[in-house]
Amino acid sequence: MSAPSIIVTGASSGIGRATARAFLGAGWRVGLIGRRAEALEETAAGNPAALPLPCDVTDPQAVDAAFDTAMSDWGRIDALFNNAGQSLKSVLIDDMTVEDWRRITSVNVDGMFYCARAAFARMRKQAPQGGRIINNGSISAHAPRPGSIAYTASKHAVTGMTKTLSLDGRLFDISCGQIDIGNATTEMAAGQAKGVPQADGSIRAEPMMDVDHVAQAVLQMATLPPETNIQFLTIMATKMPFVGRG
Repeated sequence: MSAPSIIVTGASSGIGRATARAFLGAGWRVGLIGRRAEALEETAAGNPAALPLPCDVTDPQAVDAAFDTAMSDWGRIDALFNNAGQSLKSVLIDDMTVEDWRRITSVNVDGMFYCARAAFARMRKQAPQGGRIINNGSISAHAPRPGSIAYTASKHAVTGMTKTLSLDGRLFDISCGQIDIGNATTEMAAGQAKGVPQADGSIRAEPMMDVDHVAQAVLQMATLPPETNIQFLTIMATKMPFVGRG
């Protein structure tokens, strides 16, 4: 029996890299999607089960081509970790440029949609039918940080996609869940350990957690039997200001 397969987007660094390596360590075949081919090779670290798929998730044709390559190599796609995303420094809505709004939503909403669409289409048509999609939401899918309108709006959109995919996937044995992550130590979140705006107007450093705990949580979600799904999972630094934020 072949090893299970997963595509991880945003696999060139941070949560994506840690998660891809966790799946490789667990014996999965792992497709690595990211814009930087050399960074994907670093994530793969020579593992023959890793399949680098250089791709910009905001390009729907490139996304389809990447998923076609994985299908050609593996014959099926068992899971997608829909992880690629971008954030923006704290800024009020009237100081935000339209270009920044479009940049954030094009990755965090459009890119998520293109990758979920590509995975769903192939999972629906493969035999045996089915698979699992895990979307990377955020604590901001529940409670915003100050000055985060584009990022927060994009993550609320991800929650809507997760719920709809869960509903639409039932007929085809495609499950969908969402992991909402708070303060994992990555390059993108490094500033949170130094100081970020709080609801009272202050700037304070926040507690952080090891990104490997996130990777293991995604692995747990993906390895459940088909009849079981974690719909929403929140994993966060224990003392970060989420409960009571604001």
